[in-house]
Order: sequence, then C-alpha cells, then structure tokens
Amino acid sequence: MQKPLKDQKMIIIILLSNLFIAFLGIGLIIPVMPAFMNMMHLSGSTMGYLVAVFAVSQLLISPLSGRWVDQYGRKKMILCGLLLFALSELIFGLARSVPILYLSRILGGFSAAFIMPGVTAYIADITTIPERAKAMGYLSAAISTGFIIGPAIGGFIAEYGIRAPFYFAAGIAFFACLISIFILKEPLTKEELQELASHTAQSSFFNDLKRSLHPLYFVAFVIVFVLSFGLSSYETVFSLFSDHKFGFTPQDIAIIITISSLFGVIVQLFLFGKMVDLLGEKRLIQLCLLTGTILAVVSTVISGFLTVLIVTSFIFLAFDLLRPALTTFLSRAAGKEQGFVAGMNSTYTSLGNIVGPAIGGILFDVNIHYPYLFAAVIMVIGLGLTVIWKERNWGKSVIE
Repeated sequence: MQKPLKDQKMIIIILLSNLFIAFLGIGLIIPVMPAFMNMMHLSGSTMGYLVAVFAVSQLLISPLSGRWVDQYGRKKMILCGLLLFALSELIFGLARSVPILYLSRILGGFSAAFIMPGVTAYIADITTIPERAKAMGYLSAAISTGFIIGPAIGGFIAEYGIRAPFYFAAGIAFFACLISIFILKEPLTKEELQELASHTAQSSFFNDLKRSLHPLYFVAFVIVFVLSFGLSSYETVFSLFSDHKFGFTPQDIAIIITISSLFGVIVQLFLFGKMVDLLGEKRLIQLCLLTGTILAVVSTVISGFLTVLIVTSFIFLAFDLLRPALTTFLSRAAGKEQGFVAGMNSTYTSLGNIVGPAIGGILFDVNIHYPYLFAAVIMVIGLGLTVIWKERNWGKSVIE
C-alpha cells in the first residue's frame, strides 16, 4: 500500500531516523566500555559473553519477530523495538551486577530483532520496486552513519560520567518512540494484516526455517550469513591484525575504520541506486563478493598505512553495498511475505555475527593470515552459489 509522495518522504525520514538512533546508541557506548569494564571489575571473557548474549537473543527471537511483523503490523513492532532498546540501555547504565548486564543485553538483542524487520518491511510496503533499491541504500547508510558518529558523541558525553552515554542512548530511543507513535501510520490495512495473519498463524520456527531453504530465498540467505560472518570476523580481527602485523596505534586503526566507513556511506547515499539500475541486484552482489574475496587475500600481503587504508576502504565498500543489495533482492522476492523474509534475514545475520568472530579469533591464534584467507574461501562459496540462483515473477507468493 503506497502513501502519497510527500507523506512517503516524511515516513521514510522517520524510519531512517529510528534506525540511525538505534545504531547511534550502540556506537556511542563503545568508547566507555573499557572504563566501564574496569569499574565493574569485569573479565574479558564476561565482556565477550555479553556480546554473544546480544547476538544469540537476536537470533532466537528473529523468526518470531518476522511473523509478528506480518501478524500485528509494522508500526507496533518498531515501537516495541525502540521501547525495548531504551529500556535495555537504561538497565545497562543502572546495573550494579553482572546478571543485570546480561538482562540488558538480552533485551537489546530483542530490540534489534524487532526494529530491523519492522523498518525493512515498512519501507518495502511504501516504495515501488524501482524506488526500493535507493531506499535500501539509505537504510544501510543510516546504520553505518550511526556507527560512525556514535563513538565520537559517546566520548564527549562520557565527560559527564561513564554511565552517561547509556542514559543518553535510552533517552533518544524513547524520544524516537514517542515521535513514531504520532507520525507513523500502519502501512497495511486491517484486511491485509488479517490475510498475512492467516498465513503466520499456521507457521512455526521450524516451518519458517524450512521455507527459508526454498531455492528462491536460500542462496540469498546464505550470502546474508556470509556477509555478516565475513564482516564481523573481519572487524573482530582487524584491530589485532593491524597491531600485530603493522604496529598500528589505536589512533591509526580508528582513522582507517572511520575513513573506510565514511567512504561506504557516501557511495551508498549517492551511487547505490544507480549501480543497481545499471547492474541489477544479482550482478552487484556477485561483484561485491568477488571484490571482497580478492581484497581479503590481498590484505595478507600488503604493508604500509596508505595501502592498508585503500584496501580496507574497498573491502568495507563491498560489504556496505552487499548488504542493501541483498535486502533489496529479498524484499523484491518476498512479495506479500515481507515480515517473514525480514525476520529470516535478521536470523541469518545474527547467526553470522555469532559464528564469525568466534572462528576468526580461533584462526587468528593459529596464524594471523588465516581469518582473511578463510573469509575469502567463504565468499568464493557464496559467489559460486549465485550461479544457481533462482529468480521469480515479483509478487508471486512462495507460500505453498
């Protein structure tokens, strides 16, 4: 159901702002985590478990949230996600014990699983297929920008106390929730929601998982896993790799990540839609996988700050373009199943975020080059799978 053009633009701005705020909130607590860790007397393993708990809770709830997006509506899920995010950040800031920290991260994982499918399905509902690629590019850019700006704001706010960034994150998420209550309208009619609910009422986690194996979706979902696996593994190992191999300082690493991320955001905002029009989602995905594979191998033989910066920038760009290209393709393929597809997208992303850092860390201990070489192998497998990719007549349902 499409909105009038003026109304549509305002709604998309609100939706992108919600995503930006959520990922800004995640990013702005990064600078204070070492000090927070020392203040709470937390071990490194506990910090790792807190990250894992977030990803696991997101993984477990994502299939359910995908169905709820179709059953209860996009707006309700977005509001619930923002409210849970605000609550999780507030609890983390107030926490005085480890179990409360775990509770906060569980709620945070739930919030991510609610917000992403809700926003993705909402945007798919109010855009035409030609408009969707550009909208998904903006969506990915909103996420990346939140991550980039977050740490800088967090460092400034931390001057007022180590716990201040958590309270600030909670406050802006709650504010976004209030704004969304009054501005966002449910894009689907009651009749459309009832029709979707009749399908979701008959589904379950295992049925959804089985449906995700449908040839139309499966290759795309595998590549979603490859993307999150590769990116999370790359980001986890990058700082250690740069320190051990090149002797880069934390400032050097921060400069490389910031410039690489900004480069990706600029291309997403201004060129992604044109690239999809020129190449199509499938060819763009193949190009990104091929580029990522080559540069992952190149990363093991290069040296020098400028060379590392250039190679890293293009690896980040490949990942940054791959994400919205996959989301656009899945959204087009979903037809009336936007919630299901968005939920399973989140499920496979979470799975990659759990497995990627773990394997990357294990391989790094064996040989610092192995994580990149393994990521290259995974991407080659993903590239090979695109050859057997099935496409469809858009709008036809896969529910059988």
